[in-house]
Amino acid sequence: MATGFYSHADCFLHEMGADHPECPARLQAIEDQLIASRIDALIERETSPLADEAALLRVHTQAHVDYLRSHAPVSGYARIDSDTQMNPDTWRAALRAAGAALAATDAVLAGRFDNAFCSVRPPGHHAEPARAMGFCFFNNVALAARHALEVHRLQRVAIIDFDVHHGNGTEAAFADEPRVLMCGFFQHPFYPFTGADNQAPNMVNIPLAARTKGMAMREAAHLMWLPRLQAFRPEMIFISAGFDAHREDDLGNMGLVEDDFIWLTEQVCQIARRYAAGRIVSCLEGGYNLSALGRCVVAHVRTLAGL
Repeated sequence: MATGFYSHADCFLHEMGADHPECPARLQAIEDQLIASRIDALIERETSPLADEAALLRVHTQAHVDYLRSHAPVSGYARIDSDTQMNPDTWRAALRAAGAALAATDAVLAGRFDNAFCSVRPPGHHAEPARAMGFCFFNNVALAARHALEVHRLQRVAIIDFDVHHGNGTEAAFADEPRVLMCGFFQHPFYPFTGADNQAPNMVNIPLAARTKGMAMREAAHLMWLPRLQAFRPEMIFISAGFDAHREDDLGNMGLVEDDFIWLTEQVCQIARRYAAGRIVSCLEGGYNLSALGRCVVAHVRTLAGL
């Protein structure tokens, strides 16, 4: 199974200050683990292009795009919210992260790859159509899903969001959109304190208590996600792949391990093979313990690639 691996050097340049958990070392930890695991030579590397404005505007407002572009600093930092800042390289890194998701979608739909993983930052799933927040500027997965619907004319796409935090931005982009089914789990109550109430009919959210371990997550996903995905019959699947629900990650308080992320990836792959010709694009979201992040991404990519 051919798996594309999208990244770009620009994604290493965005940073938000000393000791910020969403840091360039995250991508380096992934690179190091890919080499150590000896699967680096078995995936096909691709360089991320820059997303163009027309693609951004399929999800985000013109005011949002203009605001971020105008706030990119020449030096130092520009504060966007309490935990999100831009440095002089953030604008370009955000365009690379979005561009990776778009290019991966094109490549998978063209049959160049069976699936793809985007090792990019900044992440995206907290970015709402009109607001950057939670380390996120543009919503990479939402942009890719909208691209599949509007440019490639797919009729049904699914989004799987496994992250310790709810993907509020993605939900805001697609609530009540009948062509999109979004399935997510997240620690609750926890930042951004959304997702548990007033769910739209196309949202399958699973709020999980702190310290939830893998078997409880698997049971909930098996009972709530899989029947909806099977009934929906997606033509393509997008993954917001956050690994901060790992038990070693201090930004959350859940108890998952690598085998749980392998199980999740296997379930998604089975649905994709049955209904979507195997087509999956996965984008990195959270994951802040560097060792756990690297191990989990390798496990995820290995499973996508059938290795």
